[in-house]
This record gives sequence, C-alpha cells and structure tokens, in this order.
Amino acid sequence: LTLVFIGDGAPAGNYGYTNSGYSVYEEENERLTESLRTKVSAIKSLSIEIGTEVKNQNKMLSEMDNDFESAGGLLGATMGRLRTLSRGSQTKLLCYMMLFALFVFFVTYWIIKLR
Repeated sequence: LTLVFIGDGAPAGNYGYTNSGYSVYEEENERLTESLRTKVSAIKSLSIEIGTEVKNQNKMLSEMDNDFESAGGLLGATMGRLRTLSRGSQTKLLCYMMLFALFVFFVTYWIIKLR
C-alpha cells in the first residue's frame, strides 16, 4: 500500500491510494458486506419464525389454561358432592362403596368372560 498525498501529483479522485491496493480492499469490503447481508437476512427469517412459534405456543398455553380452569371447576363440584355424601351416615357411605365395588367387579368379569 502506497500513500500518495494529493498535493504530490496524484489524481484528485484517487484520495491518495494507488489503484491496485484500493480495488483489492474495495472488493474485500463488498464481499464482507454481502456476507454480512446474507447473515442478517438469515437471522431476520429465523427471528420471524421464532416469533410465529412463540405466538402459537402462547395460544396453546391459553387454551390449556382455559381447559384447566374448567377441569378445576368440575373437580370442585365433585369435591362438594363428596363432602355432602360424607356428611351422611357412615353405613350409607359404606353401602354405596360396596355397591360400586360389586358393579366394577361384575363389569370386569363380564369383559373377561366375553374374550
């Protein structure tokens, strides 16, 4: 690289650089600029895809939240019924549990018998 000052006889449009050195740096700058442009474009498309995925995940989480709230309401109602049932006499509760157990036993027996 040779620096020549404008006042020393170098052409005015050259800014003191020799033609061969200036074009090499200019080509390298263009190549690096194009590489940077490609990388920025890839990062931009990746960030757009991430944004889309985040929106989809937030929507799914919102739907799950609604499902859990409705399941919580159903569970609360069931627990209320169980409390009401448990306030009754213990023999009544024991009778219901025995009937349920017999029902499950007969259904299971019937399913196994059909195979």
